[in-house]
Amino acid sequence: MALINCPKCSKRISSKAAVCSHCQCVLGELSEEQRVNMQQLTRLETSQKLMNQSMVAMLLFCGGFGFMFWGEPSPDSWQYSIATGTAVLGFAWYIVNRVRILMLKKK
Repeated sequence: MALINCPKCSKRISSKAAVCSHCQCVLGELSEEQRVNMQQLTRLETSQKLMNQSMVAMLLFCGGFGFMFWGEPSPDSWQYSIATGTAVLGFAWYIVNRVRILMLKKK
């Protein structure tokens, strides 16, 4: 008996387990090729979710940045604070997602 990664949730389970105890994925009747395909599909879905989140983060950044410079709010107004906060939040979220994508590709 060895520990393997579940092809659906990537958590460690027994190689003889018929069902993953974490995600309830049925593994008993899967061939090795089906397990590999399931792992690739799960990785692709995760990558796509991260790319979508990166796009939303970039839109937040661009929206906040654009409003800050094209809307020309006064520096002591709440609009300026919200625009700055949105730009900073979008930029930080984008960087975090890009690091997560790089880590996913390294696996």
